[in-house]
Amino acid sequence: MDMRVAAYAVVERRGKLLLTHWRRGHLHGWTLPGGGLDPGEDPRDAVVREVFEETGLEARVGKLVGIDSRVMVREEVPEGTDPELHTIRIVYRASVKDGPLRHEIDGSSDEARWVSIREVKSLRTLSLVQVGMRMAGVDQRGRGGQRRGGRGSQPDGKPSKPQ
Repeated sequence: MDMRVAAYAVVERRGKLLLTHWRRGHLHGWTLPGGGLDPGEDPRDAVVREVFEETGLEARVGKLVGIDSRVMVREEVPEGTDPELHTIRIVYRASVKDGPLRHEIDGSSDEARWVSIREVKSLRTLSLVQVGMRMAGVDQRGRGGQRRGGRGSQPDGKPSKPQ
């Protein structure tokens, strides 16, 4: 089984969430900006690099809000490759400097967009969006900032307790 460690940012501003559109072949969906760590790279550095690559915006990393660990079965893997992938997703709160969004070229994402938090549930999203919003305490009714109960992972990886 392969393993992938990645870092992602929950960037919320004025009732909107920064999302990127991920695409691999016919598979696609909206997700949080971020991606895989390079060998020896600190996760905080990785999330800054990935946010810039995918959106053109300079990120400032805030609080670690959680770590999500899951095993998924990949589609479209080369013959003889184990389709199972263990993903460790490190999620931070982050802010970005004002500036125009720039879409990634020749990467895994093809668009960056500020999306109204209320609109997120109507989009085709990867599971990471809901996981990250829950970890960061972003309320899907458009109010964010404080945890409002629910279950997620704390920075130590243990499930959080309902509040």
